Amino acid sequence: MTSSANSPSSSQRPMKAPIALALDAPDLATMSNWVRSTAPYISTMKIGMETFYRDGESAVAIVADSGCDFFLDLKLHDIPNTVAGAARSLARFQPDFLTVHALGGSAMIEAAASALPDTKITAVTILTSLDDSELANLGIATPARDAVVRLALIAVHAGARAIVCSPHEVAAVRHAVPQNIVLITPGVRPVSSSAQDQKRVSTPQDALKAGADLLVIGRPITAAPDLASAALRISHDISGQGSAIDQSDLDAH
Repeated sequence: MTSSANSPSSSQRPMKAPIALALDAPDLATMSNWVRSTAPYISTMKIGMETFYRDGESAVAIVADSGCDFFLDLKLHDIPNTVAGAARSLARFQPDFLTVHALGGSAMIEAAASALPDTKITAVTILTSLDDSELANLGIATPARDAVVRLALIAVHAGARAIVCSPHEVAAVRHAVPQNIVLITPGVRPVSSSAQDQKRVSTPQDALKAGADLLVIGRPITAAPDLASAALRISHDISGQGSAIDQSDLDAH
């Protein structure tokens, strides 16, 4: 048995932040390094289409060994029978979260929820790359916030247990849906980061204050020279501890 005399107590270890790290890595080795470097500091690992379609079960196995929750972000969107079959095919991976497009409608969402009852079916409302002008071009005349709230309510009534919405709409969604519904916000950027290809963005602190439960963050961590330090810095910012990092926090892991 390894002695714990020099190990920090659980109260001294940094708490895991409510962050889903977007594992949009160029290859499996890079993804593995990202997971290994950040798993001690964040709660959730998110595998999206790029990584899943390329690396599949190998990528899932790395996340399964990380001790973090598994967010499978495939944004299923098809007729109900097809989505139900896809969800059943994914059951062996035991995702904690699985995304579907809310625009797929009630029957599609209900089919996914019935196929994977132990997974939080997560309805994606309006992508954060879209703003009101883009929505108007698509024929959605209402502001993004109104469309997001409407889609969230439809999804929850159909069995979704989590909702993806931008930080700009999360307060309105939090007010509209039951408190046990997990609200997940992409488009989260620390103050020093650029918005890049997302248009409806906010800081981690503002998103959580507005009612978010889980923050999707990618490049502000994965593009940093030191991933562990970047993850811990954002964790400290979220918890109100400031950006100073004690080396002992990193050494503890």
